[in-house]
Amino acid sequence: MTVDQSVAEVGNLLLYSAMAAYLASFIAYAADLAEGGKEIKAHEGRRAAAVRAAGDEAGAVLTAPSAPPRRRRAAAVGTSLFAAAALLHLGSVVARGASVHRVPWGNMFEFALTGSLVVSVGYLVAVVRAHRAGLGGGRDARYLGTFVAGPVLATLGIALRSFYVEASQLVPALDSYWLIIHVFVAILATALSTLGFSATVLQLTQEKRDRVRAAGKRPGGVFMDALPGAVELERTAFRLNAVAFVMWTFTLIAGAVWAQVAWNRYWNWDSKEVWTFVIWVVYACYLHARATRGWDGRRAAWLSVLGFACMLFNYLVVNIFFPGLHSYAGV
Repeated sequence: MTVDQSVAEVGNLLLYSAMAAYLASFIAYAADLAEGGKEIKAHEGRRAAAVRAAGDEAGAVLTAPSAPPRRRRAAAVGTSLFAAAALLHLGSVVARGASVHRVPWGNMFEFALTGSLVVSVGYLVAVVRAHRAGLGGGRDARYLGTFVAGPVLATLGIALRSFYVEASQLVPALDSYWLIIHVFVAILATALSTLGFSATVLQLTQEKRDRVRAAGKRPGGVFMDALPGAVELERTAFRLNAVAFVMWTFTLIAGAVWAQVAWNRYWNWDSKEVWTFVIWVVYACYLHARATRGWDGRRAAWLSVLGFACMLFNYLVVNIFFPGLHSYAGV
């Protein structure tokens, strides 16, 4: 089939528009965190004044004012902008696929384009679910907004700068229905792992701040006090990584089946196959240590970070610099 370059150009324009909206959303979410930090600092000042007025800590508990609920207008603006960016992003992915009459994940640029969209959609689903649960006292998930909009924007920028290729047809080896199954599940697994990594980084940051606080010092980054604690973040990261691991397991198995169809061998010791298995082993160790060995907190978190580092290496290094049967990066 011929490639419709005009539709591909429309997709590029939609992508640029989405990036502008993501940037505006990132700024709004950052403003929300800064506002939350200021409110927390002011509330602590009022509590300190109450302690001094009461003369003892017990009296302070009775007299200190409680923190009023935040209206979070900046977060509402950020979420609206993020949703608009996701719609534009979706339009870009659809236009890219329509221009080549196939699923839009045949090279590194398209993989990044679709994968970052899945991250955005996953975040919006989490926000909606948290809002519904919030009617019963659940936590607002918009605290992740800054840490999702930023990486999504960076991913799209890197994809445009380093991985962009003109819309074109697939190489023969990829022209299979297995592309839809195998690669799409890999995209889902990568997206969930990215969200899990973001939660893990926040968890490690909160744990470090807790240690500083335990030493009798005041930790920096007051805005972090508006985020969940380390324990809650660790549980969120574990759930995300557990689901991602199941999908990555399917990716590994489906890839072997596709290899049998394409090359008459389930396993070829190709660099891409090896690193896919390495990622699976690292995340398996993380889940095993977390679930059966009682590893929680920092030790399990660093295993999770190692797994995501292997995933980045697989995508950014193996795809480009390791020649093999999977050399379809397109760059």
